[in-house]
Amino acid sequence: MTLDFRTLWDQALDLDAFVAEAKEQKDLWAGTYRLARIPDWARITISAGQERRLLALAEDWCVDTASTLPVLAKWAAEVPGLSLRILQRDQHPEFMDQYLSNGARSIPVVVVLDNDFRDLDHWGPYPVPLGDWVKDHKPPALVKEDFVKGKRTWYARDRGETTLREVMGRLGVSPTARDGPPV
Repeated sequence: MTLDFRTLWDQALDLDAFVAEAKEQKDLWAGTYRLARIPDWARITISAGQERRLLALAEDWCVDTASTLPVLAKWAAEVPGLSLRILQRDQHPEFMDQYLSNGARSIPVVVVLDNDFRDLDHWGPYPVPLGDWVKDHKPPALVKEDFVKGKRTWYARDRGETTLREVMGRLGVSPTARDGPPV
């Protein structure tokens, strides 16, 4: 199935509208955005005519989406030529099914689109180092409450930097800071 990303983009919400409709985790979404700081190495330049759109699949109850998408939204707000919009996963199963993670509908999924709404790459559902932690700690290894607490602790310590590095790598653009992103 070929997805019509232009139509999906037009249906998608910006972060404020998505959070306004949230029924769960609204405070986490807002707090993550408020506390997000974009490092100098992530201040990239996107050439005119090469704008990039980040189209995300999410649900407001998901700790991973509430811990990553507000950081990406702040980054997009600070980088000319970069924008982010969000669709609810459960309302777009045909979209989600194109980006399964090991057969699961894991979120978030962030699809990088070019000016012509072509899929250049995608990222998700969480940073690679956290994925390694998840493999070792997901229930039943930890009870669900401790598992979620562990993920939230990881995100708080990382401050969104790993997500920024990984998504930046999928944009096909370079950092503007002299020393570039940390490895």
